[in-house]
Amino acid sequence: MISPNVETIFTEYNTVDITLRLFAALVCGFIIGFEREYTSKWAGLRTHILVVMGACVFTILSIYAFPKFMVNGAQMAVGDSARVAAQIITGIGFIGGGTVLRHGASVFGLTTAASLWLSASVGMALGTGDYYIALVATIFCVFVLVFVRKFQDVVIKPNRKKFATIKVLLIVDEADTSAVIGQLYDKFDNILDMTVKKTLRDEESKIKISFKADVSSKNPTKTAFQVVYNIDKVDSISIQQDFSE
Repeated sequence: MISPNVETIFTEYNTVDITLRLFAALVCGFIIGFEREYTSKWAGLRTHILVVMGACVFTILSIYAFPKFMVNGAQMAVGDSARVAAQIITGIGFIGGGTVLRHGASVFGLTTAASLWLSASVGMALGTGDYYIALVATIFCVFVLVFVRKFQDVVIKPNRKKFATIKVLLIVDEADTSAVIGQLYDKFDNILDMTVKKTLRDEESKIKISFKADVSSKNPTKTAFQVVYNIDKVDSISIQQDFSE
């Protein structure tokens, strides 16, 4: 039995080409990150630069750093050389998830998380030496972040309704309590957690009505105030958006 002749070989690379890929990653990361930094988003210039360069480095390593084997003159690959680069897609979710914040019913940072995800793909493209894909993706990314946002501000946002939970506190005379509560249920479609308590105001016995209501409009707080303001026999009104959820 003849023992196989096994040789370990590495894919050769050009240091100038690798340096150019990393520099291109720095530039593309700067372009995307500048827009995020300029608009004061959660992840800015340095974060995007490092994400693009990191993805580029991992992709370069997955191509060049792991050996192949020559067995009796025939080249063989052991394992998948793309396994390191493939983990970038899932690994970037850790960083992207850190930029997403929830404040009440609102969620912030999704666009920045998406830009980090795309930045990682730009870095992977540069790691493979595909400058065209990286350049076009960077240009389109900036186009979406800048010009599509302006389109939203001009065309979509002025006509878009917002959904919010509003906290309302009313002070009424005890004799008017039933009438006021009836009007509230008539004017608000979804009232949550209503409480009615006696209180002392200006040495007079009053009723404090507090409740939450789901309101959908362009300006939920203003809409809720206008609705309550038009209710008869209300002495005091306090309204704010609920961020406790």
